[in-house]
Amino acid sequence: MQTVISFILIFGALVFFHELGHLIFAKRAGILCREFAIGFGPKVFSFKKDETVYTIRLLPIGGFVRMAGEDPESIEIKAGYRVGLLFNKNGLVDKIVLNQKERYPEAKIVEVETADLEHELIIQGYEDDHDEELKTFKVDEKAVIIEDGVSNQIAPYDRQFASKTLGQRTMAIFAGPMMNFLLAVVLFMVIAAFQGVVVDEAKLGELTADGAAISAGLKKGDIVHSIDGEDVSTWMDVQEAIQRHPGEEIIFVVERDGETFKVPVTPKEIEREGNRIGVIGVYPPIEKSPLKVLTHGFTETYFWTKQIIVMLGQLITGQFSIDMLSGPVGIYVSTEEVAKSGFFYLMKWAAVLSINLGIMNLLPIPALDGGRLTFFAIEAVRGKPIDRHKEGMVHFIGFALLMLLMLVVTWNDIQRFFL
Repeated sequence: MQTVISFILIFGALVFFHELGHLIFAKRAGILCREFAIGFGPKVFSFKKDETVYTIRLLPIGGFVRMAGEDPESIEIKAGYRVGLLFNKNGLVDKIVLNQKERYPEAKIVEVETADLEHELIIQGYEDDHDEELKTFKVDEKAVIIEDGVSNQIAPYDRQFASKTLGQRTMAIFAGPMMNFLLAVVLFMVIAAFQGVVVDEAKLGELTADGAAISAGLKKGDIVHSIDGEDVSTWMDVQEAIQRHPGEEIIFVVERDGETFKVPVTPKEIEREGNRIGVIGVYPPIEKSPLKVLTHGFTETYFWTKQIIVMLGQLITGQFSIDMLSGPVGIYVSTEEVAKSGFFYLMKWAAVLSINLGIMNLLPIPALDGGRLTFFAIEAVRGKPIDRHKEGMVHFIGFALLMLLMLVVTWNDIQRFFL
């Protein structure tokens, strides 16, 4: 149960912040966002706030923000339709009833001649069968169309995705991966605030009660000048010198309270990853200054970003097999292992996954954010957008291939971990 909860919280947080980036910048650009969804498939839970429906869906394989104008509007009012019109206090149409009009006895029934709900925001029609006068009704920009009792807000052109500048559209799409990187930065900062940041200095941190260091008389805060005759200046130098001498007495030259003296220490011999190394029971020096905490968030995010990009390069060059990729099942199993190590390890795992999600979404693959950004780059070069139907077909094919890859990776995970 702990693993299930951890997985749901991590997955939910990564997708939530990714989609939140899209939502915030889309709304800032004035785009009507119809739905903010975590997951795909059937709705499990939903509620509406302002113009947006917030939903949790059954399949935990991503999320989306449905923006007006990205897809053709699902409801089109054509000539000959008989619709019911309800008006607000300003005399503008704010409800257009397509069927079940008997539920709205106060509605004015109109036979539509023309309707423009994107630019002019008008409906022209006749009030009854014998009326020969064509009347024009102005429509409120936030009017809703009601069909089968379900309301769907209209999207004037200036509220649609395609109406916005290239910069606004680019930012609305890029904001998703950007939020994943920012989430990783914040998580690494939180970890550093509680645990501290390793300082790469030749200084001793906390000592274990049963280690060789404390038995030999070393103390926390001792500055190490040399080990076994070799000068050391970083914690890495100290660690490597200790590990090279398992079971052998070595001489530490340390400085404490302004005095320098020698301390003989015999590292305990242990086996790690098939190698025999020495340990003396000492941790690296830790610092919790605000500056260190702040910079740690960015340096760790940069480090893991570089590591993931290197692995992607190995995948392209064939040094990294597709069988080594993991989907939701593999991530679940890994989360189970990480959860055993403690809360802060789980936070670090979430930060690395967030970076991974940000990078994967920036790849120029159709249906992903990177694919859409690629089309924007082409638009910037051409000076005009690519035909929406052609772009939509490319994204549809890309999405189908991604789902196929997801099935292959998931099956590999199931075979690897459960069969």
